[in-house]
Amino acid sequence: MDGHPDQFDGRARPRSRLRSTALNTPLAESLSVCLLAASLAWAVLRPAGRSEALIAVPAAALAIALGAVSPQHALAEAERLGPVVGFLAAVLVLAHLCDVEGLFTACGAWMARRAAGRPRRLLAAVFVLASAVTAVLSLDATVVLLTPVVFATAARMGVRSRPHVYACAHLSNTASLLLPVSNLTNLLAFEASGLSFTRFAALMALPWVVAIGAEYLVFRRFFADDLPAVEGGADDGPAPELPLFALVTVGCTLAGFVVASAVGIEPAWAAFAGAVVMAGRALARRRVTPVAVVRAAAPGFLAFVLALGIVVRAVVDNGLADALRHVLPGGSGLLALLGVAALAAALANLINNLPAVLVLVPLAAPAGTGAVLAVLLGVNIGPNLTYAGSLATLLWRRVVQEREKQVGVGEFTRLGLLTVPAALIPAVAALWASLQVIGV
Repeated sequence: MDGHPDQFDGRARPRSRLRSTALNTPLAESLSVCLLAASLAWAVLRPAGRSEALIAVPAAALAIALGAVSPQHALAEAERLGPVVGFLAAVLVLAHLCDVEGLFTACGAWMARRAAGRPRRLLAAVFVLASAVTAVLSLDATVVLLTPVVFATAARMGVRSRPHVYACAHLSNTASLLLPVSNLTNLLAFEASGLSFTRFAALMALPWVVAIGAEYLVFRRFFADDLPAVEGGADDGPAPELPLFALVTVGCTLAGFVVASAVGIEPAWAAFAGAVVMAGRALARRRVTPVAVVRAAAPGFLAFVLALGIVVRAVVDNGLADALRHVLPGGSGLLALLGVAALAAALANLINNLPAVLVLVPLAAPAGTGAVLAVLLGVNIGPNLTYAGSLATLLWRRVVQEREKQVGVGEFTRLGLLTVPAALIPAVAALWASLQVIGV
């Protein structure tokens, strides 16, 4: 990556003037915006369940072919995203194989026993479990694997599923703040922050706890009518055996992330090692097939992420970066961090949080680590406001609809209007306090 002096990252501003283009500037701007809008719209709608990459990959190729982004910039963006995409593939496989081993079934049984027939206790159990799963196995595991378990647990207890299922959606975003590996946005911010794995986690621990706590208080109030005590809902059946092999492998993988960060190795290698160990066991026992392992890595979604990065780079090169630079607050004071986080949250809901972090992190990096982490707070908490705010929320909606459940846009938005400011403002204050105490 050092071979690209014009690379758009946290160390340098984009040098669009060095880019030779076949298009004049207004036309390049219009084309870039249209390609981004088409890619995101397809990802949101996914007609007939077709891959997100079906539009994004041709859009990236068209942007390069027509000169909206130079081949050099497109290659630099692909190289920057390569380790992130590799990590995402490994974690998706790891989470899927944990499900095969029975980890999420055991989680559902634990929630039911912990709740003892009380919906409020079930909500607390979902918050604890979803926060842990999101932080350790990434938000995709919470959306794809835990949400169905929560549905089944609520049905077995005879309680309303709405508050508990909504918690999975919100915590797939909010609870992904803790570790660099919890979210794709975290990995992108982590690269620009200059922090070690442990320092990143230390700085984000207090904002993580504060944001989750704020969400829980809002949920208790918002869903008060859905959380009455019920009779006969306790689960007195035998507890399933914990899948120790999966738990040990996940623990070793987390330790591998810390070691890899300390010695300057990409976290993708630690995730890859964990996925290989789990896959080897599952394949040897014929619990999965090689094709199932490849599908678990979601190759279409990985291609979408790479292609979207290139399309976003085209938008950045053609004016968006300059426009945002004028409104992005500078400095590392509390008010500046609040402004950065608010802008990031707004942009995430306008263009999705992945493009938002790709655009804002390089612009915030010159202001220091605090600004980069404030962007992360905005793009991870902000998407709880609208469906389009994050890909995780869109995926969650599909999981819910597959169970013939309807999620009202109005209700989702009303809940988001309460939770986003209630979680974002104190989380930014907690980040500022952590920076004062821990430093960078």
